[in-house]
Amino acid sequence: MHILVTSATSFEITPLHDHLETHFELLEPLVFRKKELFVSLLLTGAGLPISMYAHTKALSKQRYDLVINAGIAGAIDRNLAIGDVVQVVSERFGDLGIEDKDGSFKDLFALELLQSDEPPFENGLLKNPIADFNFLPPVRGVTVNTIKGATTSIPTWLVQANADVESMEGAACFYVCLLEKMPFLEVRAISNYVEPRNRANWNLPLSIHQLNQVLIEMVEGFIQS
Repeated sequence: MHILVTSATSFEITPLHDHLETHFELLEPLVFRKKELFVSLLLTGAGLPISMYAHTKALSKQRYDLVINAGIAGAIDRNLAIGDVVQVVSERFGDLGIEDKDGSFKDLFALELLQSDEPPFENGLLKNPIADFNFLPPVRGVTVNTIKGATTSIPTWLVQANADVESMEGAACFYVCLLEKMPFLEVRAISNYVEPRNRANWNLPLSIHQLNQVLIEMVEGFIQS
């Protein structure tokens, strides 16, 4: 079995990388093996276009049994706690469209530039067909080019987002994997809430620790199974 773990930045999966270096055989940079399990790591860079290119390039070169997109996320749903690890089971592009003169947002489906069920979309969403709802709490994701952090824009955004968590890369993985017909999961840890930007309210150490505990358990579980 060969797994590809993708993340926007190295710091989000450093504990996983350290675990692999300690307990797995290093075959080449960022490629590890233990028994019959191969694990490759891919740092895509932050943001939708950069992440989409990195995923496309990687998946066009090699097929994987599973792609795991991992990272931190902002919580729109206040029922989620900082440090919670969730599985994103659907994604959408949150700011791909136009802002009308009244300030309302219209996406490509509302503009009829894209059909809501045109592959890989289902009713305007990118859905994971292999999502395991018993694995981690399921949430809906929205992916944006600009993280909202201003008091003036957040109230409108919270209504418009129609999602539970916000990231800058999730939909890129969904879109490419669905088109390439490659199994995938998106695993995120909540680092902050979507609110007026204040890094003092974030807890990166906790969210990264919790995220990597899950990733390590997943990797080791594949060996045992």
